[in-house]
Amino acid sequence: MPETEADDAEVIRRARSDPAAFSALFDRHAPALHRYVVRRLGDELADDVVAETFLAAFRRLGHYDTAHRDARPWLYGIAANLIGKHRRAEIRAYRALARTGVDDVAESYADRVESRVAAGAAQRELAAALARLSPEDREVLLMIAWADLSYEETATALGIPVGTVRSRLHRARKKTRAALGGADPTAVADDEGRAGHGR
Repeated sequence: MPETEADDAEVIRRARSDPAAFSALFDRHAPALHRYVVRRLGDELADDVVAETFLAAFRRLGHYDTAHRDARPWLYGIAANLIGKHRRAEIRAYRALARTGVDDVAESYADRVESRVAAGAAQRELAAALARLSPEDREVLLMIAWADLSYEETATALGIPVGTVRSRLHRARKKTRAALGGADPTAVADDEGRAGHGR
């Protein structure tokens, strides 16, 4: 019978006494985290932010609550703090996209919008709306829409109550819907707070 893959909590427990075991956590989560950071900050900063995220996580292994089997919210929370240090760069990128319609970040990945002509205007409007959101509202919206975290996972990542996640998301959706002529940018698929991306 094949051995089942250890969950994140087990990997972290092992890494506390065997640092090499931490590589399993990196291998498991770094690609998705990197895509998320690239979408937020671009290629230029993504490698550094992801490396800093895992370095901070490694240094904090002793503080991780292993009752949480999935480390994604913890890792995205660390990344959110690091992204916050680059907030001006993120806003500049959104404003440039809103002005020009050229998304250098999306162009570097295969998950770009299929219909560029139709999506170009909506992308610019969305970028302008994202630039106008408060940092707190934008963080919640993008964790749910781009990182595919649930409301509860987003709350854990940001260290805020689920009710605060819901109110920030409601505010962010309302503003982005208005910018997109009524379209919901997150298109929530179910009641658990998971976002559908329509791709």
